[in-house]
Amino acid sequence: MKGTALWTGNFTRYFLARTVSVFGDAMLIVASALAVGHHYGATGVGLVLAAFSIPFLASILFGGVFADRIGARPLMLGADLVRLVAQGSVAAAFFLGTPALWLLLVCSAVHGAASAAFQPGVNGMVPLVATDLHRANATIKVSQSIAQLLGPATAGVVFGLLGAGPLYATDAATFAVSAACLAGLRLGAVPPPDAATSPLRDLAAGWHEFRSRTWIWSVILVWVVYGVLLFGPLIPLGSVLISGRLGAPAYGWTESGLAAGAIAGGLLALRLRPHRPLAAGAVAMFGYGLLPLAIALHAPLGLLLTAAAANGAAWSFWSVMWQTSVQTHVPPEMLNRITSYEVFGSDGSLPIGQALAGPVAALVGAEAVLGFSVGVSALGCVALLLIPAVRALQRSEPHVPAADTRVSP
Repeated sequence: MKGTALWTGNFTRYFLARTVSVFGDAMLIVASALAVGHHYGATGVGLVLAAFSIPFLASILFGGVFADRIGARPLMLGADLVRLVAQGSVAAAFFLGTPALWLLLVCSAVHGAASAAFQPGVNGMVPLVATDLHRANATIKVSQSIAQLLGPATAGVVFGLLGAGPLYATDAATFAVSAACLAGLRLGAVPPPDAATSPLRDLAAGWHEFRSRTWIWSVILVWVVYGVLLFGPLIPLGSVLISGRLGAPAYGWTESGLAAGAIAGGLLALRLRPHRPLAAGAVAMFGYGLLPLAIALHAPLGLLLTAAAANGAAWSFWSVMWQTSVQTHVPPEMLNRITSYEVFGSDGSLPIGQALAGPVAALVGAEAVLGFSVGVSALGCVALLLIPAVRALQRSEPHVPAADTRVSP
């Protein structure tokens, strides 16, 4: 596998599509905070973000079903075009004046539903465009980390110099580029769905496959707990504590430290191919808890940035190990549905943790909440290493090799 060419035409186009798409996603949060917040305040920002999240979570499972029925590429391509229209509409509204809040909410909801159609295919497309999945995932992860580093900064500069209209227009353009790259992929025809099945039956079959794999559902169960007790509290409480103690620029530097660490973690994953990838990833994830620990202990800026880099590296390394394991151990015809259950489980609990973080911190203190998160982080890693199905999962080769020469009829 090490000698396999990675930069085929298909992989290059998919690599560009994912990098540009992640760059646009990284811009979106800043765009909402700056543009929507300027006119409608924090309440408006919260409503717009909620309008995205609710349709996303409500639709994600069926996104996986239809990606398996008709193929991931057409669903992702259609989702990009829908998001291009949604974000382009918001851009046009800002060019014409101040858009009505209802318009922002509707476009955000459409964007969320389209993202639910796009996301399940992200994992499933990689085996179709690359044969060395480990190397492909690590390479994509590095580029995504760079995009996540540059996206927010670009959004801030565009908004500061040109305003909300050009900012949303730039975001919309990223979906156009992604769609063009996906349209250029040369893939084999997707077999038609079994006439005896239905989307609901396919959904049930996906659930059966999901729960039959202990190593998958046990990891997602840990991630559900993490969403409430670790991932959820870290962003709102961390931003408040860091900005309040060291100033807003320090929080920006912390985000940069996270991205730099993620790049390093992706590069490390590119070089290492552990025999037991999830066990190696779980060991790496012990580094994730260093950031909430540093924040809770009021660490100086230098230590804070070091902890942020360790956090980003741990997450990036785990992500490559996890994605490659799912892609190589799950049958291709089930991959998109399994991914949709994975995303639903891991992302669904995050809003709960974010919503509870403030009220709980008001009662016991933000430092206490983040200190508890550190313990949860470590216990989660221990749990993963104690589960035989996770610890013993071995590296595997892909089910079906990709071929850059396959042409759709």
